[in-house]
Amino acid sequence: MYAVIKSGGKQYRVIQGETLKVETIAGEIGSAIILDKVLMVGSGDAVSVGKPLLTGAKVTATIISNGRGDKIRIFKMRRRKHYQKHQGHRQNYTEIRIDGISA
Repeated sequence: MYAVIKSGGKQYRVIQGETLKVETIAGEIGSAIILDKVLMVGSGDAVSVGKPLLTGAKVTATIISNGRGDKIRIFKMRRRKHYQKHQGHRQNYTEIRIDGISA
């Protein structure tokens, strides 16, 4: 069984037992969370699609860790204008483990 969830403005296809990094979610490490923005649930040939969300469907997960991603370097330049700008960014994330999917 798999599901498509929405978290942090992005969509993820998840299966039970999988770990993934999503946008920061408030909560303690080891605590259980419920992701109720489920867009689609599939099991074999049976697929349920929401309009836009499925009512009553939820995905339970456990917070494994919080961290920061790799540094992204941003360099902007305008030729012949003597303009250069250097900038960096590190995005925060929460690593979660999918415990169960219920339709």
